[in-house]
Amino acid sequence: MSKFYPLSVAQVSNETRDCIAVTFAVPPELEESFKYQQGQHLTLRTHINTEDVRRSYSICSAVQDGALRVAIKRTPGGMFSTWANDTLKPGTVIEVMPPMGHFNVPLNAANRKNYMAFAAGSGITPILSIIKTTLLTEPNSRFTLFYGNRASSSVIFKNELADLKDIYTDRLNIAYVMSREQQDIELFNGRITKEKAQQFLQHWVRVADYDNAFICGPEDMMHGVSAALQEAGMPKANIKIELFAASIPKHQHKPRAQAEVGTGLTEVTVVMDGNHTMFTMDRDKESILDAGLRAGIDMRYSCKGGVCSTCRCKVLDGKVDMDVNYALEDYEIARGFVLSCQSFPVTDKVVVDFDQHE
Repeated sequence: MSKFYPLSVAQVSNETRDCIAVTFAVPPELEESFKYQQGQHLTLRTHINTEDVRRSYSICSAVQDGALRVAIKRTPGGMFSTWANDTLKPGTVIEVMPPMGHFNVPLNAANRKNYMAFAAGSGITPILSIIKTTLLTEPNSRFTLFYGNRASSSVIFKNELADLKDIYTDRLNIAYVMSREQQDIELFNGRITKEKAQQFLQHWVRVADYDNAFICGPEDMMHGVSAALQEAGMPKANIKIELFAASIPKHQHKPRAQAEVGTGLTEVTVVMDGNHTMFTMDRDKESILDAGLRAGIDMRYSCKGGVCSTCRCKVLDGKVDMDVNYALEDYEIARGFVLSCQSFPVTDKVVVDFDQHE
């Protein structure tokens, strides 16, 4: 799981002025490694000016598509996204880690469920995968999408969504919300906020009719919509969220006011790909991930911001403090999973296992 594989770019298409969709050619010997579930993401890696640069991008293709495709939106000052939009073309080889992530729910052909999704901008990427896969897998289920953009010209996958609406006329409803383009119905003007979500839940849909909700977008939207859904009666466990790494301010670790009793050093054992590697680190100066990288271990990571879950691992022994967490569910934390990029040891010994999945 922690290994990168060189994949060739099969196709690049321009979805909007500043967003490309990239399809990878997966050779037969790697097909098993790159099987994915709807809503998962890929970690891409390249070297830009000798710097090792990694970013995670959501898969936008359906499981049934037989294609591995991600969308990469150019962000202001974004080193990787700018490089990708300017450089990637058919035949380009880039390092890719196998799919990861839990932004989904189990599907079953016998289900008769109603699903709801809220997306903003490039947040549509995993949502598109989820919608397509769900409607294909569950012929008796329905989906409602609220999709926020600045204007119709910036709607990513506009044509693909229109085609889906034509195919699933009675099972897919799409409401576009525009912040800088006036629409006839006032309800669909503005940004998707908690208040806007409350209006949708009051005038457009009934939460009681829906089984699950998916939210993907900036942090303030995610928290606002999630709160609105919970206040309207949807259990938190039925709400799945996926956050933009780019929307999170850089977090600065603050040392604990009172140091733990001990030497101030921790012996860390990292289990990854069946190998056990040990190193010693200062207890409250850097994360387990940074200390491991400095010790020469090729550890798994991408955003380093507690968002993408690429560095997810399980604490088998000892204890850590996790600074921030935007990626793990409550049940994962209860089972001992942490994000190594945000984890700081508080005991003399810590064992973390990157091979554990459940």
